[in-house]
Amino acid sequence: MNMQDKQIEKLIKNEEKRQKSIINLIPSENYVSKDVLTALGSIFDNKYAEGYPYARYYGGQRYTDELETLCQDRARKLFKLKKDFWHVNVQPLSGSPANLAVYLALVPKGAKVMGLPLSSGGHLTHAQKVSITGKVWEQLPIVLDLKTELIDYKKMKEDAVREKPVLIIVGFTAYPRIIDFKKCREIADACGAYLMVDMSHFAGLVAGGVYPTPFQYADVVMTTTHKTLRGPRSAILFSRKDKKIGDKSISTLIDKAIFPGLQGGPHMSQIAAVAVMLKEDDSPAFKKYTKQVLKNGKVLASELMRLGWRIVSGGTDSNVILVDTWMNGKGIVGKEAEAKLEKAGIICNKNTIPGETRSPFDPSGIRLGAPAETTRGKKEKDFILIARKIDKVLKGK
Repeated sequence: MNMQDKQIEKLIKNEEKRQKSIINLIPSENYVSKDVLTALGSIFDNKYAEGYPYARYYGGQRYTDELETLCQDRARKLFKLKKDFWHVNVQPLSGSPANLAVYLALVPKGAKVMGLPLSSGGHLTHAQKVSITGKVWEQLPIVLDLKTELIDYKKMKEDAVREKPVLIIVGFTAYPRIIDFKKCREIADACGAYLMVDMSHFAGLVAGGVYPTPFQYADVVMTTTHKTLRGPRSAILFSRKDKKIGDKSISTLIDKAIFPGLQGGPHMSQIAAVAVMLKEDDSPAFKKYTKQVLKNGKVLASELMRLGWRIVSGGTDSNVILVDTWMNGKGIVGKEAEAKLEKAGIICNKNTIPGETRSPFDPSGIRLGAPAETTRGKKEKDFILIARKIDKVLKGK
């Protein structure tokens, strides 16, 4: 690297040094390939491609059209989807505007959206009050059984049938277990709702065949691309072509909500990087990687439990592990745990837990994950040592 802007060059080098020197256990972070970075910084960044392939508002779009359609085709191929049944939009800049676009397309203002609350593992854009999605729409919470810390599907159905949400959004930012998409489909049908799956965290695991696919049951699927998929910071929206509102397909309505509703020209270099990622993920090596992510996560959770820490729901089936570090006042609060671990070179994030009684800014737990360190080649034995280091740091040994 030899930049003219030495201040930015120094910050880039410092961040590169930081990333190389730490153990990264944030489940929503990962490390991209050199090819992804090359595409992300490519000449496509110079091109303004407002509109959709073969329907742009500027000239000079021959290669942008080829690029975007290739990216769409690779997305369908990775998740084994038929082109005549699933539409793909690769223009969302990230997951939050992608989710917002679906709401704008399908849900009348003020209507109810059913989703997991923050304390139960949901995302801000699952209609939390602090998000625009919770200011324009009303959240009907998906309830957990606080004994098992799993989704209470019976209660979920009762609430949905009674309250009749227009959209049910399932997925998580901090729920460690498998979601039963079949039951969610049955609940959506029982109350007449659309079913949307936000698979941002587990999309790579779905692609690798180690987590159930939601496509058999969902009307809309959204994923970010920078977590278990190991791509750039972006998002993809999949929508069923056969579902309609009036005479328009939901795919058409979602496309219009993205552009011109929320965004102008797409970031074509970002789309190029997503296309590279999709090809990399459609490989035996990536499938092997996703299997190792699960193995490593399970070992990390089980070793922490052996050392006396309470793991929410008793384990993990995904890339997410929630640790109750506070344990009703017998341990350490999440904010302090995060700070102590970072000082020791282990990066995680403080996180709420089911039934949370503390502030989200100083909650009762931390969130861990294995994707980033698995990308770096770590195996089960390494995660046992990581668990022991976490234990020593938090207990002040």
